[in-house]
Amino acid sequence: MAHGDITHVEIPVSDFARATTFYSDLFGWKIATIPGFETYPMWQAPNKISGGALTPCTEDFTEPRSFVEVDSIDETLEKATAAGATVVTPRSPIDEKSWWALITDPDGNHIGLYEGDVS
Repeated sequence: MAHGDITHVEIPVSDFARATTFYSDLFGWKIATIPGFETYPMWQAPNKISGGALTPCTEDFTEPRSFVEVDSIDETLEKATAAGATVVTPRSPIDEKSWWALITDPDGNHIGLYEGDVS
């Protein structure tokens, strides 16, 4: 993927089993847990391009959010804050080759940033 592409969409859910059945039956999504990420079941659309994760609902996470691939989270955070964004979660590791961060844009929308290996 390239800088600016949407890598995935997180959907907040209160019941993983119910959500897995709902989205699998409704859209034909393949949903599976990955060892080490059991509370982050990944979904993939039939096109094998679109995908994301089911994540626990929290008080401050009640609506889906998109993650955007960036070449450098650090540079993107600097540019975003200069343009009026707020950093909600600074650059944080996912694994040894991937990182994420979360910003709020000037209108209050949460946008995830992703840097790393998407294979």
